[in-house]
Amino acid sequence: MKCLAIIPARSGSKGLPDKNIKNLNGKPLMYYTIKAALDSKCFEEVMVSTDSNRYAEIAKECGAKVPFLRSEATAGDGAGTWDTVREVLNEYRKLGKEFDYVTVLQPTSPLRDDVDIVRAFEQLREGYVNNVVSIVSVEHPVQWCFRLPENGMLDEFAQSPYNNVRRQDLEKHYRENGAIYIVDAKKIMDDNYNFYADKCFGYIMRPDKSVDIDTELDFMIAEKVYANILKWD
Repeated sequence: MKCLAIIPARSGSKGLPDKNIKNLNGKPLMYYTIKAALDSKCFEEVMVSTDSNRYAEIAKECGAKVPFLRSEATAGDGAGTWDTVREVLNEYRKLGKEFDYVTVLQPTSPLRDDVDIVRAFEQLREGYVNNVVSIVSVEHPVQWCFRLPENGMLDEFAQSPYNNVRRQDLEKHYRENGAIYIVDAKKIMDDNYNFYADKCFGYIMRPDKSVDIDTELDFMIAEKVYANILKWD
């Protein structure tokens, strides 16, 4: 399989400005995702999709390719990840390069490492799945969640059959953690393609490696986990 790793890193970020290049333990945030992709040896090419020349130079210094910058259409807040993927694949076609699979690796998931990427690809190579998405168990049981009306009263929770049930007795649920998406490169070119419905495998990651950085607090947590638990170079 010819696989392309796309690391989307546009410069605009309202919640945490310049988060994709913000220093995490002395290195730009995107460095950790680039390193994990390169170390996995799963890809023909590891590229960063960005709208910024500054980001592009940092990405290249970290070892990634940046053969072109994003267009204005995919650089704004309204553009989705898959719009960016389709644009990247189209640009590579113009360069005479085709890929069987594309993997999206968000730079805001810096604690996902090469081992996770390799294990996700192992599932794909088993032959009975078409796509792979990384997931993590939900920290608190969803059965304990409830809606809060305007009056602030906990009537819905009071009526729940689960409010006195122990955590270990409740069925476990999972969510996407945003770290790894492996998708058929040809199928994803269809705007209406639902990769979740096409034999999509959920690769379970550890909670400590599933930190997704959106806020300053997330960043602080990632720093602590990196420094005290993972500690890779």
